Amino acid sequence: MSLDSIVTHHPDRLNTMHDSLPLTCDVLVIGAGPAGSAAAATLAGAGLDVVLIDQHTFPRDKVCGDGLIPDAHNALRKLGVLDEVMTLAQPAGHIGCIGPSGGRVDVPGTLAVLPRKELDFILVRAAAKAGARMFAPVRFAAPIEESGRVVGAQLKAGDATHEIRAKWTLLATGAVPQALIAAGMSSRHTPSGVALRGYVKNHKMVGRIDKLEIIWHRAVSPGYGWIFPCRDGVFNIGVGIADSHDEHKDGKLTKKEGNLREIFDEFTRVYAPARDLVEGGEWVSHLKGAPLRCTLDGAKYSRPGLIVTGEAAGSTYSFSGEGIGKALETGILAADAILEGKSQGLDDAKVRAHYEAGLTALKPRFDLYAKANFVNRHPWLADLLIWRAKKSDRLLRRMSGVLNETSNPGNLMSFKGMFRLFTE
Repeated sequence: MSLDSIVTHHPDRLNTMHDSLPLTCDVLVIGAGPAGSAAAATLAGAGLDVVLIDQHTFPRDKVCGDGLIPDAHNALRKLGVLDEVMTLAQPAGHIGCIGPSGGRVDVPGTLAVLPRKELDFILVRAAAKAGARMFAPVRFAAPIEESGRVVGAQLKAGDATHEIRAKWTLLATGAVPQALIAAGMSSRHTPSGVALRGYVKNHKMVGRIDKLEIIWHRAVSPGYGWIFPCRDGVFNIGVGIADSHDEHKDGKLTKKEGNLREIFDEFTRVYAPARDLVEGGEWVSHLKGAPLRCTLDGAKYSRPGLIVTGEAAGSTYSFSGEGIGKALETGILAADAILEGKSQGLDDAKVRAHYEAGLTALKPRFDLYAKANFVNRHPWLADLLIWRAKKSDRLLRRMSGVLNETSNPGNLMSFKGMFRLFTE
């Protein structure tokens, strides 16, 4: 059975039987989250023979804050699915930043919330409609190498083993490191952050919480809390630690202090809207945790025949834990590099260089969020920033510009930018 027929006749299911896996393709994309689906849709839409695999059948749940900030909107628009996403998403015009003392500033931006179960299903269907062949549940086992180049992958489907040969293999397997380790691409085996979230339905809170909210407080440090409104009276509530492990010079990593469940309980104790949401609401999903890979760090970006993209490459922002938009962007970057290589007859090294240059261009924004992560350990700085932003329209515009990616992120967290907090 072809994927097209499944998409047409079985809209709630997106998987094929492993016995129809092909032997060859132009590009094998491993992982059908935002990065993998974005890459597959872009490549297949340009006429390449693309095979997309995932270890889960779709639709499937994914632990995430579900926030779509402006970079995600831009990428979804480029993929041609923004309108479909926004018909299901809860739009918002601001993100509320709340400090330990209760001060608040609402930063304007183009924002929305859509559970990943729905978002990722839209994206994988877009890849299928573009011509990618999707197979699930299928798991990556190891790369196939010849003369120092990756030429495909060994896959596992149930108890069966299958090999697919490909001109390029894209690894978009998210934060869990096993696939990276198997491919020899992991330089960090533990996560850079962790998060915990659940969904609560509480119609009484509709209108009271109508923006994306991020909350800092001494009681939840070194973490932060969030409440993001979905549709139909459902709220995504969670906590995260964006810098959960220390890396030593000898390469060993140790976990820092901080228990997510304890942080969550403290969050619902000290922040009244969170307490009211949980106490007066109904859990529609249990609290679930997940690792984060941040700051474009922790993995090699490429090797001959293989490209790492999305959260596997560290596409999540530290400080806020947001990663959907940059996962989409890196997937598109990987696809664009391969397509440029094909159209211009570029060799392997130049394709990889093109991709890695694209990631390097994104690095200043990740560096900004890494610097801002200091606030999670010293939440009094959130009070300071909120206090100044409420008094300075220029500072609020700069914060909005960083969120909307219309201004230089380095200007806000530089020494000069910090000095302006006291002088504007």
